[in-house]
Amino acid sequence: MMTIRLVQLRNAQGGRTVAALDGGGVATAVAGVESVHALALAALAEGRSLADAARARAGDAVDLAAAERDGRLLAPIDHPDPAHLYMTGTGLTHLGSAEGRNKMHQAAAGAAVTDSMRMFQMGVEGGKPANGGEGVQPEWFYKGDGSCLAGPGDPLVSPDFALDGSEEPEIAGIYIIDDGGTPRRLGFALANEFSDHIVEKGNYLWLAHSKLRPAALGAELLVGDLPNDVRGTSRIVRDGETLWEMPFLSGEANMSHSIANLEHHHFKYALFRRPGDIHVHFFGTATLSFADGIETREGDLFEVSAAPFTLPLRNRLTRAAPASARVLPL
Repeated sequence: MMTIRLVQLRNAQGGRTVAALDGGGVATAVAGVESVHALALAALAEGRSLADAARARAGDAVDLAAAERDGRLLAPIDHPDPAHLYMTGTGLTHLGSAEGRNKMHQAAAGAAVTDSMRMFQMGVEGGKPANGGEGVQPEWFYKGDGSCLAGPGDPLVSPDFALDGSEEPEIAGIYIIDDGGTPRRLGFALANEFSDHIVEKGNYLWLAHSKLRPAALGAELLVGDLPNDVRGTSRIVRDGETLWEMPFLSGEANMSHSIANLEHHHFKYALFRRPGDIHVHFFGTATLSFADGIETREGDLFEVSAAPFTLPLRNRLTRAAPASARVLPL
């Protein structure tokens, strides 16, 4: 059957709705549900695929162009309780992804081979096991919960203490855990994983700190398999002019790990197989403006686009007001 894409949006009256976008670009409402999460629960209860559940609820036509123009597009997944949505990711998973990271850490390592390069080489040699079984585990990181998720047009808010806020154009896998504790992949989304690369460059052991930032998802949830070769463009616009632009690659043809291997090493932990939870897992990238010496600043617009997704992801960099982290005794 033809692949579909699901989009969450607000209608003209401010209520939520879901639209299904077919390969011909025609969008129709998914009747009776207000979220992809609700649709996924219905599909599980009915024992049918997510795509079939959406097709069974086909409704009236939806004008996605108007929704995009009016700023009514939402992230393609969320959870009624944001604490039950995990955002995580894996790095050094793409061919060429070690180059920029290695440059960050070479000064500290001197002439020695960096841990980044060793991790990357492990993936090249063992990230795609021939029998489709378990391969070498990747680098892994935690980004936040559902409160950290931005949608199309939402600002990417950098903490007041951040040293940098830069884009990471990539693909994210979207999952729900069923009642039996089995992860069920809903699909894939275009993403901007957004990190603090100056913090990471300062010390590799600060990688965990550098990743505790918001991240953005494009409007479309691609239901079905991700194409083997994904080609897109990452762009930074400042004051209406393109400051930096670079193509980026994803899909397994351009990765040192199989998606199945990345999924295995995330969901092997029982913590991540809790029924009802949603997972957004970022698969990594090899393209960073930071590696080209770009210094972002507040007001910059990040734009990520890639086929088969038809709607670009745009988010503007903002900075949070200072907030106290003081701990008081009780």
